[in-house]
Formats: sequence, structure tokens, C-alpha cells
Amino acid sequence: MKTTLFSALAICALFFAYACKTPTTTPKEIKQYTIEQFYKNKQVGGGAFSNDESKLLISSNESGIYNVHEIDLKTGEQKAITNSEKESFFAVDYVPGTDEVLYSADKGGNEISHVYLRKADGTVQDLTPGEEEKASFYGWSEDKKSMYYGSNKRDSKFFDVYKMKVGEWKGDMMYKNEDGINFSDISYDEKIIALNESVTTSSNKLYLYNRDTKKRTEISDAKEPGEYGAAGFSRDNKSFFYTTNAGKEFTYLVKYDIASGKTETIFEPEWDVWYSYLSEKETYRVTGINEDGKTALRISNNKTGKVVDFPNVEGNITSISISDSEKLARLSVGSSKAPSNLYLYNFETNEVKQLTNTLNPDINPEDLVNAEVVRYKSFDGLDIPAIYYKPLTASADNKVPALVWVHGGPGGQSRVGYFSLIQYMVNHGYAVLAVNNRGSSGYGKTFYKMDDLNHGDKDLKDCVYGKKYLQTLDYVDQDKIGIIGGSYGGYMTMAALTFTPDEFEVGVNIFGVTNWLRTLKSIPPYWESFRASLYKELGDPNTADSVRLYEISPLFHADKVKKPLMVLQGANDPRVLQVESDEIVEAVKKNNVPVEYVIFDDEGHGFRKKENEIEGYGAVVTFLDKYLKGE
Repeated sequence: MKTTLFSALAICALFFAYACKTPTTTPKEIKQYTIEQFYKNKQVGGGAFSNDESKLLISSNESGIYNVHEIDLKTGEQKAITNSEKESFFAVDYVPGTDEVLYSADKGGNEISHVYLRKADGTVQDLTPGEEEKASFYGWSEDKKSMYYGSNKRDSKFFDVYKMKVGEWKGDMMYKNEDGINFSDISYDEKIIALNESVTTSSNKLYLYNRDTKKRTEISDAKEPGEYGAAGFSRDNKSFFYTTNAGKEFTYLVKYDIASGKTETIFEPEWDVWYSYLSEKETYRVTGINEDGKTALRISNNKTGKVVDFPNVEGNITSISISDSEKLARLSVGSSKAPSNLYLYNFETNEVKQLTNTLNPDINPEDLVNAEVVRYKSFDGLDIPAIYYKPLTASADNKVPALVWVHGGPGGQSRVGYFSLIQYMVNHGYAVLAVNNRGSSGYGKTFYKMDDLNHGDKDLKDCVYGKKYLQTLDYVDQDKIGIIGGSYGGYMTMAALTFTPDEFEVGVNIFGVTNWLRTLKSIPPYWESFRASLYKELGDPNTADSVRLYEISPLFHADKVKKPLMVLQGANDPRVLQVESDEIVEAVKKNNVPVEYVIFDDEGHGFRKKENEIEGYGAVVTFLDKYLKGE
């Protein structure tokens, strides 16, 4: 729901354009690629250094499903150390002092993730084996002899904090969460735990809990509501860092003196501070800034404040992990024309080495498009940011169909980055405008709250005006514009086809909400601490809000749909249940309009397996070619 956790991190160069200025490129001939070629690309993530810093632990879907891989930093050789063919395995970290590794996996996308130990001999142990136990790795103790993790095995609604000694692998509770006030961080001496309490989707409270005295001290400003996020403790346990937008439009970084309670703003850019942390020896501070749909990375010397300059690489550095020795760094480098790649940087020699090549070599990147940041006016004059992809073949003499793309959330953000489906659609002659309608994150807290208790109304109008913006472009076919989106974007797709049935020519709903009454009552139990704030934004289905929720639920107005519809769904989705898609498909079919439905038995809220992406997303373009392009 309204969270920035679903935001993608693969970002490219930033360009500005406005509705009065058409994004320009010279039309050119390009090669068209198949969906299979686009999904021969590799996706890589993570990047934890081994104890001797000779290897890097990553996740890769090279085999068609995510597995854990190691990269030899000297030779560049990459090898898989797990070989799952059914479930996706995601790398977590090396176990300190050993060659053993931790990884995380759920079952079929059900989000009940466990933490697994892969031992040196290749055998695997489930460290959190409860059948309904959802667990997350939180980090290592200062002496590296224990790990911290969260688990809801005691109570499915709340995550307690446990400490598990390396080698013994038995969890001991450190913090019992009985009221939905969740763990955020822990001091090096383990005396203080930072806790986070959700209030609304745009505000929360931040506490420091003393484990010795059992006292909980609020450090958020009760008089100035805002978002607060932990950003780490100092190694001497005297300071705590956090981000907040209290009293401001955007998020900034604050230093809190634990003894005196005094605060000091230490970094305040013009955009949101997305995250910030200190390296192991506190030589460097790494800060990510959400700068108009892309990540701007700032690495500074923690003592002098001087910014560290990295050599130029092709693309944008979107994230960095610094080794414990602080001699090496893993860089993630992204662009809109290729999946993110991993690089190795040496602080001592200033050398950069590329470790991965993720783009299918059969694809010429010159046949792909750079994303542009544009803005257009909505119905009330509000500027709406968007990420735009123009087909290289488009011109006034070769008009192309177009799609309004709506991100998940609510409260997510479309960002300048790579997504094979979007590039595939653009490569096949579709312009794509990924709108950041009001309620999206990244553009200040006022903009973020503009859709509260107003979903399916002004945010939908922003999407309609995205269509109107596309119609101002002389190379877009004004009569061939559709709408597509996943999760909340899927809801917006159905809302558009239901409440504005004449605006879009087709709709593609990817696991979207169609019945808010059911969805809000059936949220997973482990979202309990977030339930009240979710209801404050969307409405409480158990109160008079149910009337409005009924009115904005497309399922109850499906008789109004008159344009072709395609729906994609994962059977194991715990957020948007399969029944949501089943029912909207059956309801729309009664209107005698074309409806296509693709469901995957082994996927959840999002598709991870390449074979499913090829089948589902390939079918999307086939559907668009037939009903939007008119082939």
C-alpha cells in the first residue's frame, strides 16, 4: 500500500521537459526484439563482501529463477552456489568468519519468507522453520558472533526481535513486540533499540527504547507530525541518526545526542534523503537522495565532510556497499537502457572494474530508449511529474499508439530506470508515459497526501490528463491510447475503464485491487501494525467509510466497462487475492467485450520467474497489438 518500499533502484540520467515542450529525438530505423530476447537479460542484486573480501555474494536470475551466486573479485568469474528450480533464493550475507552464507526465500511468492543457512559442505538449514513464520535478517552484532532477526512466530501480527549465536543457531528474544511498535535499529552495545510506530501513511513516531531501564523515549516531535526513519547509531553509542520531514516538505538527515536529547540537522538537500548510513569504520557517510525520479548518491568523508569523487561509469551509481576494511566498494550502476550492473571500486587505487554484463548481447542498446522526466498540467493546474519513453521510430508521419503507465502503491513512484516490459513495448512501437499522479512519493509531503480518502477521483483524473498530454504530441495517434498498471496501478486501470469508460481504448490490469472492501479486510496478519494508518488513508471498511469504498471499487460497477481488458494475476498473492481478478474478469465478460486472463499458480504479488514473465508480458503486447494498435 502507501509505501516507498516498492520503489525500484535502477536509475539513469535526468532530463527535464514540460507539456509545452515535446520530448525530441530523430526518428530512426531499429531492430525489433522478441520477448524472449528481452528476458534473456539478467537481473542481479545485493553484493555482500566475503570475510577476506575476495568474493561478492549476489542474487541473479541468470538461470531463469533467482539463485545465490558468488563473484570472484580477482578473476571476475561468477558461479551459482544454489540451484533452485522452483523457488527464488535471494542472497543475504556471508556468515562472519566462515564461508557459509545466508539467503532468504518464500514459497511461490506467498511472502512468508524464511532465513536459510547454506553451510560450507553445501547442506542447507532453515533457521526460521515455523510453517507460518515470516522472518527477516536485521544484521550482525558488533563482535560478529551473533545475528539479529525479526520473526512473527510468537504472534502472526507482530515481529519480535531475536538474537541467534553463530554456530548454535538458536534464537533468543531481545525485544517482545506486543503493540505493533516495530524494530528499526539497535546500538552497537545492544542497550538501545530504535522503534517505529505507524500513525498514518504519511507520519509515524520514532522511539529509543532502553533495554536496561525498559524506558521508551519518543524522539519524534509530537507537535510536528511527519515521517521518521532510523539511519543508524554511532559506533561510540553516543549518537543516533534519523531522517525526517517534520516541519519541512522534504526529508532531511538529523543527528540526535542520546545523553542530552539535542538534535542537529546535518544534511538537507532540495529533495528527499532516501537513506543514509556510515561505513564500518565510520570513515564514509553514504547518502541516497530521491532526486526527481532518480537516485543521486553522495559519499562524503565523515570527518571532513568532503565529497568523495568516483571515476565516471556508464550510467548512474544508484547504490553502494563499502567493505569492512573500507578499501573496496560495490557499486550498482543503472540506466534506463539496461538492467543494473555491479562494479568494484578500489578506494586506494581509484580503479573501477565492471563485474556483470546484464543486457542480452543480442540486443543493441542503441535500439532502446532513454527515459525522460516530463511534467504536464492536470485538470486543476497541478504539475504532474512523469517518466516518458518515446519510440525511436515515432514521427508525425509515423504516428504510434501510447500507454499511460500507473505505478503501484498507493504512494509508490515511477522512476527513471530499466524494466524489460516497458522497453519491449517501446521497441514494438508504443509510447509509454509512466505518471506520478498526486499521492506519489518523492515530490514532497503535500503532494504525497493529496490522494488521501480520494482514491479513484483526482488521482484518476491525473491519469486521464496524462492521456491528454500524450495527445498533444504530434507523433502519437490520439485515438489509440490505453492504460496499464500493477497492484494499485492495476486498480487505477480498472477505475479508468469503469469510471471513465470512454477515455482509454484498452486496459491491462496486473494484479490490481478491484474490491476495496475485501482487500482492506483481508490484508496479511503481519501488516497489523500498519492497518490503522492504512485505513486512515483509504478508509475503514468496518465503518461508514464502507459506502465510499464500495463506490470506488470497480467490481461493483463493472457493467460500465466497454473496452478490451487484460488481467494478469499470481495465485499466491497475499495482498491482492486471486478472487479479485477472478471476479472482475467474470463481471466484465458479461458486457460482451474482449477479456483475456493470465494466471500463474507459482507467483505472488509480482512475477519472478522468467518463463512466466515471457508468457505474461509477451501476451500483453500481443493483446495490445490486436486491440490497441489494431493489427
